[in-house]
Amino acid sequence: MSDNADPGSNGRVYDPDADHAFPDERLNRVLEVVESDEEIQAYLDAQNVNPVARKRYNDHGSQHISIVRNRSLCLYDLLKAGNVDFNGAADQGLDEADEAVIIALAATLHDIGHVVHRTDHPYYSIPLAADLLDRLLAEFEWYDVGERVRMKGEVLHAIVAHDTDETPLTLEAGIVRVSDALDMEHGRSRRPYEEGGRGINTVSSQAIRQVSLQPGDGVPVLVEIEMTDAAGVYQVDTLLKAKLNGSGLEDDIRIVAVTTRDPEERLVERVEL
Repeated sequence: MSDNADPGSNGRVYDPDADHAFPDERLNRVLEVVESDEEIQAYLDAQNVNPVARKRYNDHGSQHISIVRNRSLCLYDLLKAGNVDFNGAADQGLDEADEAVIIALAATLHDIGHVVHRTDHPYYSIPLAADLLDRLLAEFEWYDVGERVRMKGEVLHAIVAHDTDETPLTLEAGIVRVSDALDMEHGRSRRPYEEGGRGINTVSSQAIRQVSLQPGDGVPVLVEIEMTDAAGVYQVDTLLKAKLNGSGLEDDIRIVAVTTRDPEERLVERVEL
């Protein structure tokens, strides 16, 4: 569960040994299996070639997945602590402990379709993830056949719904969708930027210094984004806003972005969604 960008910061890294606002035993077991699964790890490496090496786009490999999964689980923990009721596992008659498992598996597998193509990758992710889930879910003794089918369906829904063209029907899916956009810090665009990529996504990501999650005042979650340049507004006001809208979490998450350069050089001082 590593996140190389300052793992001590608030709301950045899920700690399996910490106390959580949800039952975590199933999640922690699943995470151990995922981290040691050679096929999954191979996908996480291979899926970065098309977006980064060939398209000069931001990172979509193992580091991106680690960050999105960490953000997803930290966001979930804060929302549970804020008494937000989740509907994905509950609608299927699954246990509360399965909510975090759905989130973690979807966050892990949401981008594997990049091995096929950057364009329409969420839809290519579905059959690839389905095969992996058939094998993976069978390893856990607490799931019978019916529960494996329901878990698979919920994970696949969260995967496809991370795309802004689709509407999340569960809050579990909404978390993965929002967390995908929360991986916006400058390290994500370092390689394509150094190789000459100058698209707005790459340049704007260079302006984001840090993202942190913490309990909010009046809402369960406050997302704080530290920018060094006004170019970072694109990440916040365009990409993150698009992911938050329609996620089902609009009323539960407050997002504040501030610039940290010399005040005399600031073009944008504060952005709030």
